[in-house]
Amino acid sequence: MAITDILFYVFAFLTLACGVLVVANPFSRNPVTSAMFLVLTIISMAGLFVLLHAFFLAAVQVLVYAGAVMVLFLFVIMLLDLKEEERRKVKKLGLIAGLISVGAIVAIFVRSLLATQPGKDLPMPTAIGDTAMLGKMLFTNYLLPFEIVSLLLLVAMVGVILLSKKDLK
Repeated sequence: MAITDILFYVFAFLTLACGVLVVANPFSRNPVTSAMFLVLTIISMAGLFVLLHAFFLAAVQVLVYAGAVMVLFLFVIMLLDLKEEERRKVKKLGLIAGLISVGAIVAIFVRSLLATQPGKDLPMPTAIGDTAMLGKMLFTNYLLPFEIVSLLLLVAMVGVILLSKKDLK
């Protein structure tokens, strides 16, 4: 077994374990702890990207998601100032409906995955970690979706600022 195989299993296990701990955290009911497990999940996924020789995606994963987005999440958590008694209890009907929904989505995913042969006719990659080609594609073929996403992020940022602003009356 090669070192890359071992690293894949380690990063995959860390990604799954930390992802589960984001949602079902037995250590603490504090949402900051869940946010820190989300950071560990993102860093583990960046390790998987490095194993795939996608160094740019790994760097963006760490800088954008583990850096900027997690800071935003932590600011929102701190602004909400959740208290122990204000937290909702889990309702059994909602839990059962959620489990049924997740099961249906997994069944559809598995059925569609078994019906196709992913990666069968894909060409071999020509350049590994080539950011110039990625930038060229992003700003030529995908310019409109890129600008739409940037506009949505700007609107979301302005909305967060307006919602978090306290009334000065």
